[in-house]
Amino acid sequence: MSELNLKHILKLLPHRYPFLLVDRVIDVEPGVRGRGIKNVTFNEPVFTGHFPENPVFPGVLILEAMAQASVMVGFAEQAISDLEEQNLYLYAGIDKARFKRPVVPGDQLFLDIQVLKSRRGIWQFDAKARVGDELAASAELMIAVQGPQS
Repeated sequence: MSELNLKHILKLLPHRYPFLLVDRVIDVEPGVRGRGIKNVTFNEPVFTGHFPENPVFPGVLILEAMAQASVMVGFAEQAISDLEEQNLYLYAGIDKARFKRPVVPGDQLFLDIQVLKSRRGIWQFDAKARVGDELAASAELMIAVQGPQS
């Protein structure tokens, strides 16, 4: 599998506008590594209040975009299966988070994800967000899988 489109993303993630922060997943090796894309546009609601005169995409949303891309990489095979019920993916931890450059409208964030390990429903990922070749943010993310909600 090399790419997941919006249909796959919507099937796997419960997030919807304005909180769906992954536009595409490209070059994915399920359960191993992958790359997502988040297009940052001035039309996003966050920019009405997050420094309107000098808009900067919030670091917490960069972390969330990396987490959403991590779920897509870790569970890509489920996104193309015929599962009727969705799992819920929750933060279990964020370690070593660093922000290296501001992300502004017009930037395209490349979300590079590497699976570090998984054990008993908790997955650990190395996540990096880049604008072009420049590192914007990085973190180690832990995500817990919770079974389908009733």
